[in-house]
Amino acid sequence: MPRSPVLLERNGHVAHIRFARPEVLNALNAETAEALLETCLQVANDPDARVVLLSGEGRAFMAGGDLHELRKQGLDAAKRILTPLHQSIRLLDAMPVPVVASVHGAVAGAGLSLMMVADLAIAAEGTRFNFAYSDIATSCDGGASWALPRLVGVRKSIEIAMLSEQFDAQEALKLGLLTRVVPAAQLTQATWNMVERLQARDPFALAHLKRLLRTSFDNSLDRQLEAEREAFVECVARPGFPAALDAFFEAKARRSVRQDQLAATTASTST
Repeated sequence: MPRSPVLLERNGHVAHIRFARPEVLNALNAETAEALLETCLQVANDPDARVVLLSGEGRAFMAGGDLHELRKQGLDAAKRILTPLHQSIRLLDAMPVPVVASVHGAVAGAGLSLMMVADLAIAAEGTRFNFAYSDIATSCDGGASWALPRLVGVRKSIEIAMLSEQFDAQEALKLGLLTRVVPAAQLTQATWNMVERLQARDPFALAHLKRLLRTSFDNSLDRQLEAEREAFVECVARPGFPAALDAFFEAKARRSVRQDQLAATTASTST
């Protein structure tokens, strides 16, 4: 059977969605968009998933849309790409679990849109970013016009979108497009360190946090305060909440003991 352009791997409670067209820098064509939607539907209906990880094989995360397919098939290709891509974006945004994008190489066009819909984004040093759409005489897709102003502000969004100037990972971090930047050789390990920390946290609480933060721009302060009150009460009312507090205090006590032991060791060594 031919290999799917989007792979889904399970690692514990992590659903890893990996773009797998490395020979074309994971460029998004209709087949890839349809495979992405199928994969997102699987993950959205998986009650065991606690974290979703997006990454790309080969030399890039995703270098935008497949321009060869768009040139050959025009409007038909655009429609076949946009419908499943936008359904996938909606699913990723609505998932109650954290979505992490781990990016490297080239991140452009639809690749940038997919990275921006993620809740957290980690990039390798040397990653290059480009909005890219105005370079091919199109407006944007994948929710880019929704996500970009929320992350970097309207004025900067207009500059990024209209001029389509390439920028690096440090600039993306400074703008707020990324959570952190790490050396390229450490990207995989740093990504999984982040994913494992998320996986270990209470999924009920994280789901509420994601919803509260993602809907906050649509609410007045009064409505947001009421939403926070309801979510906090739901968290505290769960039978497992006292055990979570016990675990917190136990971990805090262990850290205190380790710090005391380290201090004592340092003091004895210095004398």
